[in-house]
Amino acid sequence: CSGCSWSMMGDWGSGNNRKCTVASCRLYITKRQQLKIDFRNTTIIKNAAREPEVVDLVTAEGISAKEVLTLAGSVEKGSEHPLAQAIQKRAAGVELRAAQDFATIPGLGARAKVDGAVVLAGNRKLMAVEKVSTDALESASVRLLGSGRTVVYVARDGVLVGLLAIADAPRATSAAAVARLRAMNVKVAMLTGDNQATAERIARELGIDIVLADVLPGQKAAQIRKLQDEGHRVAMVGDGINDAPALTQADVGIAMGAGTDVAIDSADVVLMKSDPLDVVRTIRISRSALRKMHQNLLWAVAYNVIAFPLAAGVLYPLVLSPEIAALAMSGSSILVAANALLLKRMRLDAETLGAAASVGGPTGSMANPLPK
Repeated sequence: CSGCSWSMMGDWGSGNNRKCTVASCRLYITKRQQLKIDFRNTTIIKNAAREPEVVDLVTAEGISAKEVLTLAGSVEKGSEHPLAQAIQKRAAGVELRAAQDFATIPGLGARAKVDGAVVLAGNRKLMAVEKVSTDALESASVRLLGSGRTVVYVARDGVLVGLLAIADAPRATSAAAVARLRAMNVKVAMLTGDNQATAERIARELGIDIVLADVLPGQKAAQIRKLQDEGHRVAMVGDGINDAPALTQADVGIAMGAGTDVAIDSADVVLMKSDPLDVVRTIRISRSALRKMHQNLLWAVAYNVIAFPLAAGVLYPLVLSPEIAALAMSGSSILVAANALLLKRMRLDAETLGAAASVGGPTGSMANPLPK
C-alpha cells in the first residue's frame, strides 16, 4: 500500500543520511520479535583505532626470540589477518625468509615452508590437527590464555618452538552499542574464533549476554541456526568472506561497509562505517518505519471504512459527493506521505551519545542502561 511505500522511503532516506543501506525488507521483522544480535568478534567488536599487538613471547628451550619471530613473520608475511599483521609489526627489523607453499587454514592458522622446514603458526587446534605436542610450553600457554590473551603457537617440522601472546581492545563505541541494544530488549551474542578466556574477557567488559568462542568459520551458520531453533530472531553482524553463509542464514544479515564484497552481497543491510552504534541506529530506524506503516495502515482503513459507505449512499441522506471524496482521497495521501517523512526528523545522534555517556566509555558499568 502507499502507506507502507512512503514509510519505507522515509526509512531509506534516514538510513542513507546515516550511511546505512537497506537491501532487503527482512529488516522490518525486528518489531515485536525477540531479537538476538550476533556480533562476529574479530574486526567488529575489537578496536580499529588500537590494532592488536604482540605483548609477550615465550620460547622453547634452546630457541631464541629472534628465531621465533623470524619463523612466524615469514609465514604471516603475505596475510592480511589482524593477528598476522600484529606479528609482522613485532617482527619489524628482523630479517624474514622467503616462504613457499603458503596456505591459510580457515579458523586454525597458516602453514608454509621456510628454509625447507614446514612452519605452522596458529591456534591450539592447529597444533592438535598437525599432531604437534604443546606439553613443553603448557604452563606458559595456560598463563597467557588465563590473562585473556590470544595465543599463536609456532612450530617447525612438528616441534613447538614458541608462543606469541596478542592483546587487543574493544572499539570505543562497542560498550555503548551493547548497552543501548540491551535497553531495547535485544540480546547480544559474540560469535568468535578466539579462545574462551579472551572472548569472556571482552564480553565482561562490554556486558555481552552470550559468548560462543572457538567457533570455526564453517560452523558460524550452524551456530546461527541453533539460535533460531531456540526461537530467536537472529541478526548477524559480520564483515569477512567467512561470514557470508551466516549472514545468509540469519533472519537479518548486517554487513560492515569495510568488509569483503561477498559479505556485503550476502547481507540485507550494509553499514558504510564499521561502527557498532550504527547497528543500534539501524534497528531504531527500522522499528520506527514499521510503526509508521502501522499508523498509515490504520489511517487508510479508518478512512475507507467511513468514506466508502458515505460515497455509496449507505447512510443516506448523509452522502459524500464525488468532489469531496476526491479531495478527501488526496488529503489522505498527503497525510500518509507527511507522516512517513517525519522519519527524517529522528534524532539518532542524541540517543547514541546519551548511551555512550550513560555507560561511561568502553569499559563503563552496564548496571544502568538507558531507558527505552
